Amino acid sequence: MFLENTVNQKEQFGWIEVICGSMFSGKTEELIRRLKRAQFARQRVEIFTPAIDTRYEEDKVVSHDSNEIRSTPVPAAANIPILADDCDVIGIDEAQFFDDEIVKVCNDLANRGMRVIVAGLDMDFRGNPFGPMPALMATAEYVTKVHAVCTRTGNLAHFSYRKAQSDDLVLLGETEEYEPLSRAAYYKAVLREKVKKMDVQDPEELPSKKQA
Repeated sequence: MFLENTVNQKEQFGWIEVICGSMFSGKTEELIRRLKRAQFARQRVEIFTPAIDTRYEEDKVVSHDSNEIRSTPVPAAANIPILADDCDVIGIDEAQFFDDEIVKVCNDLANRGMRVIVAGLDMDFRGNPFGPMPALMATAEYVTKVHAVCTRTGNLAHFSYRKAQSDDLVLLGETEEYEPLSRAAYYKAVLREKVKKMDVQDPEELPSKKQA
């Protein structure tokens, strides 16, 4: 279980926490929980989201359970340090959509004594590491991997299966476009998709040996 650290005044350095998992796993919910606890403790908190994510209100981070907290959308990671001056805690949601500069930004903020909490998808819909998330997980002091429940087996899910017919890496959506699947369910779903795309000819349409 994750135990939230406390500020070490003698060390005067912060740290990075990463919350990762699939769609519908509660990443944003956990991010909001930690940030609200910091606000309750009267710490100075700022939350940032990539401007590309327009699914909910522009100036709020909103979880699938409709839990929300005020946030600031930014077009690039480089904008965060400018707006994060004099903060104790920095929250960053949907980190997979940021450019690779986000890794340096998070480390710089932690080196300045701030607690940096980052949430994002660790894998894309193809099951590959997503954007800067692997580097963020590698450099973070604390990594929490949360899981959804597979819609087909009821087991723990950590794959985000895309139901929509699109090969774009970034496709914003909800339950209409994605569903969380376990490893077995994801493998079977991908296999079915491959079979559907196979060009199988009717045996009767094949040239006979005599014609050949």
